[in-house]
Amino acid sequence: MPSGQWVKPVAKHRKLDNLQVCLTSGTTFRLRNPLSAIELMTPHMLQDMRASCQLAANCLTAVGEMIRPGATTSDIDAFVHEYIVSRDAYPSPLEYKGFPKSVCTSVNDCVCHGIPGDQVLKDGDIVNVDVTTYLPKEHGYHGDTSVTFYVGEPSEEAILVVETARRCLELGIAEVKHGKRIGDIGGAIQEYAEAKGCSVVRDYVGHGVGREFHMPPQIPHFGQRGKDKRLKAGMVFTIEPMINIGGYQTEVMDDEWTVLTMDRSLSAQFEHTVLVTRDGVEVLTARKNVVLNSEDKPWVDVGPLSSPAAWNAKQEKTG
Repeated sequence: MPSGQWVKPVAKHRKLDNLQVCLTSGTTFRLRNPLSAIELMTPHMLQDMRASCQLAANCLTAVGEMIRPGATTSDIDAFVHEYIVSRDAYPSPLEYKGFPKSVCTSVNDCVCHGIPGDQVLKDGDIVNVDVTTYLPKEHGYHGDTSVTFYVGEPSEEAILVVETARRCLELGIAEVKHGKRIGDIGGAIQEYAEAKGCSVVRDYVGHGVGREFHMPPQIPHFGQRGKDKRLKAGMVFTIEPMINIGGYQTEVMDDEWTVLTMDRSLSAQFEHTVLVTRDGVEVLTARKNVVLNSEDKPWVDVGPLSSPAAWNAKQEKTG
């Protein structure tokens, strides 16, 4: 089981600044011996990192087969847990700073960090499933990825927010290249989301990932192009835009994990772990197969970077 560096339970996406973490309560604690610098992965490190990321990607693809009305979020958690531990890995969220389950399941107006339980998925729901694997179980690496699924027949509003979030991830990934800036990622995402009439969550951001679940740098999904740190080859981080159909404000529930939209509007998210290269980007959690109940719909706005299998399948159909 991985050991964390944080002082007490906090939300999954963090705002790291001067080696401090600000909790939702407003209290600030100093980190204990953190990996404070932005880490550049070596070829040897990347070998293990790729293995963990592909395990997470394969798990998420398998989850798609079980998404249906009547399934519970606890069913998803049990499936993900067994899938990961049976492959000699560990589900990173489990017991991570007090999180009680092996996966995050965020339904409808839940932005992120939904705790699986007895909630029954209904026709028309949308659900984000966020999988993170730690492989190998000792001295391993975290692979982090998520998909928003359609449960049955979605509303037009659900399609709008899900497909906007899907395209936002594609556009964010397209900005990644050695020498570009972190602000280029957020700028591209915010421009598109707002043009579609949606909003970008500010309170939770992408993050460095690897030997630790959450590391520098932080990757906002909003901002201005040409701002913030320059990207360097070897950097590994997540891009995971959370897009709301209403306002961008969020609210944390009494369980100190579940994050809802303040106005209770629908929210959708997609996530990949990416590697900065000299020539551009490698999507470490790219999936080899089409994800059912998400990428297999006729209206999906898939792209070659974030959804290569679905993109290729769609190109073949359209000729």
